Amino acid sequence: MFHGDWVTIRTTATRWEAELMQQILLEHEIAVRLVDWGASAYLGMGSLTALQVQVHQEWAARLLTSPVEEDESSDESFKAET
Repeated sequence: MFHGDWVTIRTTATRWEAELMQQILLEHEIAVRLVDWGASAYLGMGSLTALQVQVHQEWAARLLTSPVEEDESSDESFKAET
């Protein structure tokens, strides 16, 4: 396994959101780690959580965790039919 540098691909305000993205990446065999930023993580309060992957897997991870783009032309044809 490659043990290179890690890069942050996303930060979230809630840990559960980062854990959900972590599960998606693990299913695709992408090494991932979560890093809690700030003291509030240790006090039981919400805090920023960084989702990190190894540099050589960065773009695959970004694609898997990016929002789905909707096709506007199909939306317009659907509206015209209704």
